[in-house]
Amino acid sequence: MPTNKNALIRYQTLNTCFSNPGRNYFIEDLLEECNKAIVAQKPSAIGIQKRQLFEDIKFMESSLGWNIPLERCKSGKRIFYRYSDPKFSINNFPMRVSELDKIKAAIKVLQRIKGVPKFHWVQELYLKLDETFFEQFDSPKCIDFENNDHLKSIDVLGDLFQAILKKQVLKVSYQTFKQSKAQTCILHPYYLKQYNNRWFLLGKNPDFETFTNFALDRIVSFEEVDLPFLNTKINFELYFDDIIGVTVPVEAELTKIILHANPSLAPYIQTKLIHASQKRLSLSEEGLLFSIEVFPNYELEKNILSFGEELEVLEPKSLRDKLQDRVFKMIQKYDEIHVAAVLRDSEKKS
Repeated sequence: MPTNKNALIRYQTLNTCFSNPGRNYFIEDLLEECNKAIVAQKPSAIGIQKRQLFEDIKFMESSLGWNIPLERCKSGKRIFYRYSDPKFSINNFPMRVSELDKIKAAIKVLQRIKGVPKFHWVQELYLKLDETFFEQFDSPKCIDFENNDHLKSIDVLGDLFQAILKKQVLKVSYQTFKQSKAQTCILHPYYLKQYNNRWFLLGKNPDFETFTNFALDRIVSFEEVDLPFLNTKINFELYFDDIIGVTVPVEAELTKIILHANPSLAPYIQTKLIHASQKRLSLSEEGLLFSIEVFPNYELEKNILSFGEELEVLEPKSLRDKLQDRVFKMIQKYDEIHVAAVLRDSEKKS
């Protein structure tokens, strides 16, 4: 059994020995007790050596462990170990110092969502830790995220989160940018995902075979309805693995896309991958040739076009032609005659 797997057994055993006033434990005794505890837990386990034992004691004495008040007392030419404070025990500490530091760092991150409805528990946890450990979390802000606090309908994020947890069927009123009025449907909510600074709700509308994807800022209203919840076996952490964004096109096929990045863009593409499936095909003075395997969708097209002339799709031809058509339309937008016409129309309306 690897030492890291039975570390807690050793720490608890040493803690018991150090706090026992009725017996003096020498290093050989401590080693025997630790190995007995390990074998008792798993008979096939291999015991530790003195070197590991000394490392365990050093860790327990450190700030990363429990800062144990350990005494080394002489008995003739030998030394035995015990706590200087008989009442001390590592079990009196709800967590080690290193664990507390990690939790405080996590709380700093959680503070980013404390203002969202239904997430008030974050602030309560924050104050509870402050009270429990008598420390003020008053250090300056040292982390930030691309988060739009003014995003429309962000206030419903907590309610939708709770609906997913409770497996509550919803009646949703939704209006796309292209619709003149809202449409209503029944939705079994499964997953919330953030992409490009917007939140999306993925669920099942019984009227359609595929999943329904709603942008939160286009949800007009929703209410709970008393209907049996349709469970799903889909792992949504894996569901989005083969796409960029949140849209999985109907009848789409996983496609290998070959791209070429200019020399100036190549270092960025290698350090910040376009997609997790990205593979380098070649790297030269002419740039980086690489591939990704995804389901082509609108978000992929926008991502590629965002790199401008520095990134080019070589294959498949269907995607290349589609992007080429969009580029030609962009060029037309920048034609002087077109610009002048738009400005004239704007002046007339104003």
